[in-house]
Amino acid sequence: MAAVAPAAAAKGPFVPNGPASSATLWAVGDGPAGPAAAAVGRLIESGRPGVVLYLGDVYPYGTAAAFANSYRPAFGRFARLTAPTPGNHDWPFRESGYDPYWQGVRGHPTPPWYSFTAGGWQLLSLNSEIGATDAQLRWLHARLRGRGDCRIAYWHRPRFSAGLHGDAGDMQPIWHALQGHASIVLSGHDHDMQRMLPRGGLVQYVSGAGGHSHYPVSRAYPGLAFADDSHWGALRVRLRPGRAQLDFIATSGRRLDSSRVSCAP
Repeated sequence: MAAVAPAAAAKGPFVPNGPASSATLWAVGDGPAGPAAAAVGRLIESGRPGVVLYLGDVYPYGTAAAFANSYRPAFGRFARLTAPTPGNHDWPFRESGYDPYWQGVRGHPTPPWYSFTAGGWQLLSLNSEIGATDAQLRWLHARLRGRGDCRIAYWHRPRFSAGLHGDAGDMQPIWHALQGHASIVLSGHDHDMQRMLPRGGLVQYVSGAGGHSHYPVSRAYPGLAFADDSHWGALRVRLRPGRAQLDFIATSGRRLDSSRVSCAP
């Protein structure tokens, strides 16, 4: 695998820091080039997002052509608001390995990991496609030195999932580092919606029903609190200092699941 360059400054040029008092984010992945991606895009637009966390996979390979032909028709109107994390379909294969940068919604390289703030929370975009490398862990530990656990981490392949792909065990070092320092983890990859019961102080959400296809969910999975594998939709995240309201919303506007997470500033 090609060497990964150090991440850029914490404030990415494509992610303006939001107001400290409140923020509305939408999180979804695995959408463009699918039959329902446009409907998911309209849902997010109606929710007036401050930031859109795109949880990875712009089909088929996350190239400039894929962005032009699939991402922009469905989600392009949110380009300036998008804070992406790379998925397994966003890494064009090359002879030397995989490109360490997702191409980004504006056609320029996106850092493999970065952070920003919104609604009194710190958001950490991490990279599951390279796993828990020493470089990524060093960067993460440096950003977890502050007090409190009002942090949301997000990456593509979920550490815990009742879906088709299952658990990403190689992300355990990242999960372990976040324990006691963050409260929420968001992922895509499995094409469905899931909410887990808290594990070690972290709540895992999977929001991969962005429009590409549906994957079945095993309701017998230990710790599964909510699952939906038949609707298209996205996760709305409303942030205020010390608390977060998270709702899975279907493209019809129906709220499928609602939960709250509190944190210590």
